Amino acid sequence: MQVLIVTGLSGAGKSQAVDCMEDMGYYCIDNMPPALIKDFINLSIQDRIKVDRAAFVVDIRGGEFFDDFKDSLFDLKKSGSKFKILFLEASDEALIRRFKETRRTHPLTGSGSVIDGIKREREKLSEIRALADYIIDTSSMRTANLKTEIGSLLLSGKDSDTVTMTISSFGYKNGMPLDADMVFDVRFLPNPFYLAGMKHLTGNNKKVKDYVLKFPEAGVFLKMIQDMVEYLTPLYTKEGKSHLSIAFGCTGGQHRSVVLVNAMAQTLASKGIRVIKVHRDL
Repeated sequence: MQVLIVTGLSGAGKSQAVDCMEDMGYYCIDNMPPALIKDFINLSIQDRIKVDRAAFVVDIRGGEFFDDFKDSLFDLKKSGSKFKILFLEASDEALIRRFKETRRTHPLTGSGSVIDGIKREREKLSEIRALADYIIDTSSMRTANLKTEIGSLLLSGKDSDTVTMTISSFGYKNGMPLDADMVFDVRFLPNPFYLAGMKHLTGNNKKVKDYVLKFPEAGVFLKMIQDMVEYLTPLYTKEGKSHLSIAFGCTGGQHRSVVLVNAMAQTLASKGIRVIKVHRDL
């Protein structure tokens, strides 16, 4: 049985993630006490229930049950159960906006403000986040994009064979991505934004692409990053890491970073590496 444990910050999109996984055929249980996950798996193994894929949402709403989360995970590993952890997060600004829009209170707000609750939750979840196999930042993500990314991450039978690369572009003026393992600043390249004919185009346009890639330093830079990623991929796989997030940033996330992400994704995909491409600020 494929087991996925979904956790993360309140308001980061766990409900939407569960909807996506139900569409993918997962048996989903929301607000599951961590200590009961092992019992559910054992029931399935004993054929008392037939479940091929199961997803359990465990988060701060569990109160005292949540305090046993980390111990329950180690107990699962000790028993030989195989599972993956998906951690969803978002920026403070995005979370505050969502709580205001839905008029819901944060589970840890108490007598304080929403931001106080978010900070306490980040602290309580820091150790679980470090154990996660997949981390998705939903700050600028629509539900359709979240579904696409989750679907790519959970492709049946491929998780243990290769590392999934999420390669994203972003603009520094909108903040750095929270979930990136590696961040590369590409503002050393000439900016098409200052050319009248390309200012309102994006890096997906051939004219912009040809302009950015005509500079020799762009090709040298891409080759260096590609060589590094190809070298690291089997090493990450060996250590059990199944997801790597790489981000390229320029000023606005519209031109240079988009071009380099497209080029990088195309090359890595041609070498058999599973790639998820995201243009955050486009």
